[in-house]
Amino acid sequence: MDKSKVYEIADYKEGFTFSDQHYQCLFCGESFEEGVIYKDGELQQTAARAIKRHVATQHDGVLTALLSLPRSFSGLSETQQEVFTLFAQGISDTVIAQRMGISTSTVRNHRFKLKEKERQARVFVAMMSLLSIATPPLPHEGATMIDDRYQITEAERKRVIQTYVDENGFVQQFPSKEKRKIIILGETVKKFDRQKNYSEQAVNEILKQMFTDYVTVRRYLIEYGFMQRTKDGQTYWVHS
Repeated sequence: MDKSKVYEIADYKEGFTFSDQHYQCLFCGESFEEGVIYKDGELQQTAARAIKRHVATQHDGVLTALLSLPRSFSGLSETQQEVFTLFAQGISDTVIAQRMGISTSTVRNHRFKLKEKERQARVFVAMMSLLSIATPPLPHEGATMIDDRYQITEAERKRVIQTYVDENGFVQQFPSKEKRKIIILGETVKKFDRQKNYSEQAVNEILKQMFTDYVTVRRYLIEYGFMQRTKDGQTYWVHS
């Protein structure tokens, strides 16, 4: 199996992928072309049936093939692979314990650990799938929901900017109302590069170009979730 590739869960369960009109075995790379009839002795079969028969006969089925993969693929130790194989055969915990020379409580613990790994794997897959999705932060760290104060229309945004930001981009008076405050903070954070880290001094220099009380605005950027910083306050970055 190609360790550099990540397949869909459905592909792992089937033991093959389908791409560019070809079925390809995950375990050995054998390929079957759609539209071609394959002969297996007296048997003639489509590519879809041929790949399934290939996995079943050449690799003893998908589960056996997956369990035969090295630990770097499955994350299972040799003992866990052995226990998993016995579980898959429907053998009772008592019989498994006798065969492996361990107690039934140890077998039950193995079963629990495997279930725990499944739960962790599901959570991890969800986390990885979210890595590429840009999720906007909540308006501030204490917020548990976004209410009407944060439902900002483009017309409102433009009106607030025209009211508070002069032609030089300077905010003469920082608004006190939440919605207006959030609009100004949203415009302020655009001055920062999301791909960069900033020292506190660098943040101050940027904010000085827009605000007189830049220290308060810097605190608001953190409190309202637009930026984050390290615990020692030395490094800042845009929250994304």
